[in-house]
This record gives sequence, C-alpha cells and structure tokens, in this order.
Amino acid sequence: MKNDLTFNYSLKRLDKEFQNNHSSIVIWFFGLSGSGKSTLCNSLEESLFLKKIRTVTLDGDTLRTGLNSDLNFSKEDRNENIRRVSETSKILINNGIVTLCSFITPLEKNRSLVNSIIGRDNIFWVYVDTPLDICSKRDPKGLYEKAFKGEIVEFTGVSSPFENPTDVDFIFDYKEDIKHITEKLSNIVLKKIHLNEQ
Repeated sequence: MKNDLTFNYSLKRLDKEFQNNHSSIVIWFFGLSGSGKSTLCNSLEESLFLKKIRTVTLDGDTLRTGLNSDLNFSKEDRNENIRRVSETSKILINNGIVTLCSFITPLEKNRSLVNSIIGRDNIFWVYVDTPLDICSKRDPKGLYEKAFKGEIVEFTGVSSPFENPTDVDFIFDYKEDIKHITEKLSNIVLKKIHLNEQ
C-alpha cells in the first residue's frame, strides 16, 4: 500500500476563503482563437478587482512562454497543457483564489479532464461563442491566414476540430456588448462566491 507523504498544512481552503471574505472558484473561458476569450476574461477580472476579489489569471499564450514552454501543439501536448493548467488552478482555488483561465479547450475530453481534476462544482464554464468566419477576420495573431495556407497544421477550427460544448454555465455571444456582459457575468460570479459586503 502506498504511503501518503503529503504534509498536512494547518490552514485550509475555508480558512483562506473566510479571510478573503469570498469563496474560491475557477472561471474557465473557452472558444476559438480570436473569439474574445482573453478580452472578456480581462474585463471580468477588472470588475472583480474593483469588488476586492482576490484573483489570478492563467492565459494560454502566457503559460506557453513559461510553465508550458516545453509543449508544442500536438494532441498529446495540448492535453498536457490543459492538465497542467487544471492542476495549477486546483492549487490556487485551494488557497482561496478566484482563478480565471483563458484557453481554447476545443474537445469535450479536454473539458472532462478539467472537471475530473478540479471538480465540476468548482468550475464556472464560460463559452465565448464566436463563429470561425468572425475569428478568422479578426486574426489578431495572423494564425488563421497561415492555417488556411497549410503553414500551420492541426489548427483548431481549420484543420483540427472544435466541439461545441454540452455542459456550459454561461454563453457569450460575440454580438453582445462586452460591458453589459461583464456586468452580468460579474453579478453571477459574485453570487456564486457568496460575497458578503463588509
């Protein structure tokens, strides 16, 4: 039988949530590249910050320059990317932090992996529903142009699938005003984390 060598720290998640005056949760934004995930994520974090909510943002582009710099874009490495982010998010919420994640997360099995690591009750899924043609017109990084030319293989939405979600908590329609949606989303999140006004 394997011995559990994990040190039992005195301070628990509930202790830290109590000090923060709010519970912790993972808010996971997902959708195609260029859909507006990071923009909405940033807007929500700003709103929560003004409400004195302790937050951390994990973004795909940022993590691939550091923690996940050893990973490429193969199916296996994409899955490992999601696994590492999920494990990091789990650590953060266990320390009382509201964690905002912005990742394409294209497949249902990717989302199932996130749920299995963090726990479905600990995640608020936000699907940024922007059609491929709109994302490709925006193309802020020039990736779609390269993908359509065949210069990038296994590019989500072009040569690799994006599966529409079957389990989601909030859907952001790209045609809606981001300020209005941020306010709406912020109110939902604040209720979920049981914010008590001091």
